Amino acid sequence: MIIPILILIVILVLGLGCGVAFWFVLRHRQPAKEIASAETLPFRWSYIILPLAILSLSIILTAYFYHQLSAEVAYHFKLDGSPDRWLSREMTTIWLLAPQLLLTLVAGAITWGITKLGILSRQPENTLIKPERILSLMGNMIALPQIVLCFAMLDIFSYNAYQIHIMPLWVFALIIMGLGGITLGIFLILAIRRAWRAT
Repeated sequence: MIIPILILIVILVLGLGCGVAFWFVLRHRQPAKEIASAETLPFRWSYIILPLAILSLSIILTAYFYHQLSAEVAYHFKLDGSPDRWLSREMTTIWLLAPQLLLTLVAGAITWGITKLGILSRQPENTLIKPERILSLMGNMIALPQIVLCFAMLDIFSYNAYQIHIMPLWVFALIIMGLGGITLGIFLILAIRRAWRAT
C-alpha cells in the first residue's frame, strides 16, 4: 500500500515542480516593464472552481469508500453488469484519482497561462464578451469529463461496496454531454443576441 502512495506523491511533486519551473521561465522571459504593466488579466480561482470542486468531491468519495473496498476491486464490467477485470484497491484508487488531478492541473495551467500571456487582455474595451467570462468558460469546461470520471468512480465504488450499479456509464455520459451542449448553446445564443443589440 505504501508504494502506490509514494508513486502518487512523486507524481504530484514532479507536476508541481514542472509548473513552478514553467512559471519561472515565463516570468523571466518578459522584461520587467511589461510585467509591471496592466496588460495581463489577474488569475482568479473562479476560472477553475468546477474542476477543483469535482477533484475535492472525488477525494472525499475515495476517503469514504476506501476502507469498504476489498483487496481486489472490480473496475471493468460486461454489458450485463458483471465484473470481468480486477485490480488492487490501491492501484484502482490511483487510476481513478490521477486523471482528476491531471485535468484540474490542465484547467489551471490553461487559464493561468492565458492570463499571464495577456492574449485576451489585448482586446478593445468595448468587446461584447468580457475576457473574464471567456476564461471562466474555458477553465470550467474541463469539469465535463471530470464529472463523467467521478460518476465512473462512484459506480465502481458502489458496485464493490454494495453490489449495486447506479446506471450505465454511457447513459450518464450522454446526459452530461447533452447538458453541456445545451449550456454552450445558451451562452452562444446570449452572445449572438448581445452582438445584435450592439449593432
